[in-house]
Amino acid sequence: MKKRYFLSFIFLSLFVLLTGCSLPGLSSSDSDDTITITGGITSESQILASLVAGMIEHYTDNKVTIINNLATTTINHQAMMNGDAQISAARYTGTDLTTTLGLAPVKDPTEAYNIVSREFEKKYNQTWLKPYGFDNTYVYLVTKATAEKYHLSKISDLKKVAGQLSAGVDPAWITREGDGYDGFKKAYGFEFKTILPMQIGLVYDAVAAGKMDIVLGYSTDGRIGSYDLVMLEDDKKFFPPYDAVPIIDNKLLKKQPKLQEVIDKLADKISTDEMQKLNFEADNNLIEPSVVAKQFLEKNNYFKGE
Repeated sequence: MKKRYFLSFIFLSLFVLLTGCSLPGLSSSDSDDTITITGGITSESQILASLVAGMIEHYTDNKVTIINNLATTTINHQAMMNGDAQISAARYTGTDLTTTLGLAPVKDPTEAYNIVSREFEKKYNQTWLKPYGFDNTYVYLVTKATAEKYHLSKISDLKKVAGQLSAGVDPAWITREGDGYDGFKKAYGFEFKTILPMQIGLVYDAVAAGKMDIVLGYSTDGRIGSYDLVMLEDDKKFFPPYDAVPIIDNKLLKKQPKLQEVIDKLADKISTDEMQKLNFEADNNLIEPSVVAKQFLEKNNYFKGE
């Protein structure tokens, strides 16, 4: 039943994207005091949506509703453009730069943020608020035993041993232009013995079980902590930045300028390590993302005085 419901929602979301229609049951009007926030299908995106909702409910009189299970950045963007939502809680600079705007990847985090902020203001009448403080980018992962055996702490350390290692990576990354495998080989000057395409959800299990020597994962994934994996530093800064940022529709922001101050209290308050821990609570300990978010806000006293 869960799988059937999920697939139905994906088809519905695609219908919305292709037709430009609003999501059923949701008003495209922002005339009342209810604010709609988009999350996503990952624990991280749902946690972030609940964090933003919690801050708004704590500091204002607004009612808040969250749309989760929107599968892609494009569908999140379309929900904002249709007026089905006024805030998108989990957007990433590198993703919107290449996907929504169709521009080339940018390696400098500040430049990437400035470009998406400027272009979204101009093209979509939306404001990118301040980043949460973490970058959910690609990261190479090994077990502690492998890191100790080959003295690995950064990607450049792999050069002497990469020819002995099997790597499991996201299939789309292998053939991607610019920041894919071809670009990686040019930047670092080596390639792996074998490189196997794997679903991203399987790479953590594969490296932990010894079926892969090294895998490419995401830097904030809770399973890094679950399996006690070692993240190798991208010392040549090859992977583009994917700083997580909330965005807000300017029509709402004009009506309620205080919302920017409220949401910006979360700025620079969630490090990569902290986001890993929050994801771990949801993915490993099976705590609902909304509960994880509530506990985090209560623990930090809703960042009063920030």
